[in-house]
Amino acid sequence: MGRHLLLASPSSTALALPRFYGVFYALPISDFQLAEDVARPMTQVPGNGGPRPKYITPEGERALRDELQYLWKLKRPEVTQAVREAAALGDRSENAEYIYGKKQLREIDRRVRFLSKRLDELTVVDRLPDDRDKVFFGAWVTVEDEDGDEQTYRLVGADEFDLNKGYLSINSPLARALIGKRLDDEVSVRTPEGWKSVFVVGIRYEAPSDDK
Repeated sequence: MGRHLLLASPSSTALALPRFYGVFYALPISDFQLAEDVARPMTQVPGNGGPRPKYITPEGERALRDELQYLWKLKRPEVTQAVREAAALGDRSENAEYIYGKKQLREIDRRVRFLSKRLDELTVVDRLPDDRDKVFFGAWVTVEDEDGDEQTYRLVGADEFDLNKGYLSINSPLARALIGKRLDDEVSVRTPEGWKSVFVVGIRYEAPSDDK
């Protein structure tokens, strides 16, 4: 199962993690260090020899788990039955339904393996930061460019990236630049057209849903 992470308050000296095999783990990390950690996806956690955790929102984790359950409990049995029925029709080498069904099963199994492994790797950020005047993982951030145009994004895990919803991957250049910023801070990001500056004009957080 994925790990659950609680954002430390500025006055706290530890980042609380769950118990594993009866041992309680706490990393000496501040809000600022967490922000830096999230913003550098390929680096290691400061003070810890392991690779940086992969973050995801509670909603994102639920979506991945729902997909895994759907594929394993519903879709795979459905396709397996269709393959059995197609196989009973005769020559499998000329049976388009059978060939297509087997291809579907391979794709489903590949996705199931990926999701199972991915969910074990992910760290769920399931508590709001104490300093909500700064941009951290999970924040909705409104930025304004030099022409006065505004865009609002939510900083989410790479698995949740969806610009149609305004979900911006934490690994993206803009998200990395926004981490730790406050209202009215200026952020510069390199784009294909050159450097672009935006100003932070809104920061808000949504409390995690209790839905399981």
